[in-house]
Amino acid sequence: MADLIDPWASFSLDYEKLVNKFGIAKVSDILDSIKNPQRLMKRGVVFGHREFNEINNLINQNKDFAVVTGMMPSGQMHIGHKMIVDQLKWYQEKGAMLSLPIADLESYAARGMSFEKGREIAVNEYLTNWIALGLDLEKDNVNVYLQSQNKLLQDLAFKAASKTNFSQLKAIYGFKNSTNIAHIQAPLMQVADILLPQIDEFGGPKKVVVPVGIDQDPHIRLTRDIAHKLNEDLGFITPASTYHRFLTGLTGDKMSSSKPNTAIYLNDDTKTAVKKVKSAKTGGRESLKEQEELGGEVDKCVIYEMLLYHFIDDDKELEKIRTDCLNGTLRCGDCKMRTAELMEKFMDDLKEKQIEASEIAKILI
Repeated sequence: MADLIDPWASFSLDYEKLVNKFGIAKVSDILDSIKNPQRLMKRGVVFGHREFNEINNLINQNKDFAVVTGMMPSGQMHIGHKMIVDQLKWYQEKGAMLSLPIADLESYAARGMSFEKGREIAVNEYLTNWIALGLDLEKDNVNVYLQSQNKLLQDLAFKAASKTNFSQLKAIYGFKNSTNIAHIQAPLMQVADILLPQIDEFGGPKKVVVPVGIDQDPHIRLTRDIAHKLNEDLGFITPASTYHRFLTGLTGDKMSSSKPNTAIYLNDDTKTAVKKVKSAKTGGRESLKEQEELGGEVDKCVIYEMLLYHFIDDDKELEKIRTDCLNGTLRCGDCKMRTAELMEKFMDDLKEKQIEASEIAKILI
């Protein structure tokens, strides 16, 4: 059980170990073949993949492909979730079809969230912020839906269920005999979510890529197996996937929607967000003298991660910040102050865009 990945739990991850154990390829090995790679790919945040080289070939040939990523509406959207939107914007620029399920069935099964509350969170937290962050959800090739309201999805989930059994699900997820059946059904809904763009109503079989955190790999492995089994009946193609690192929480632990002290929520007011930045853990030494002599521990710094993931576009500028930290010439207070200023600008801009975005979000589902 210790080697299982639990997609519903928060825990510490050894990325290198998981890459080796589960046969995930490294993005760095194919980076030179990707035209204008997304920033997070270049910086090693998106670090692993399954068959992304096939997606890359389709992009280069201007051929059809789809991207699937969902949201489980059970809590607030935080700045760590922004990296998914940044990836979706890149795929949208490449001409991808976007399929965006709202996993209200999963949040009901795993978190006891009512469907009404799930829809409210999806609209106010996720869809509004996805639009405010620059994702165009009104395009013809974008499909946003609630799992509980999608008959095509439910039919597909039933077909997917016929290609697996409890023993396989137990081996992947560690389910116990006492696990409630709805929780067991939830992964099959996710399988259907990933395969949905391949049904006839959306143009038939096509390659799909799913950008996820490594904790979601159990869903990917199950879906790839079921897609292979459905190939003969429906012609489905096994989906590709990419894997990204998690943004570290403000306290040094994993950023979590359910732990306010670890996260900057996108619906926080600007003043609160800035205050949280100023209180975040850094990689600084215990004294200025020690900092100057030994340099900062940049790879343990939450502030540097925010710059890496979100706020510094120029790679050379980011490298200078890293170098200055390591050699001790950049003080943590100065770096934190600049990051707070960048956060203030970002949040002020987001607040303005959220107003219009909320009206669009209300009519999407």
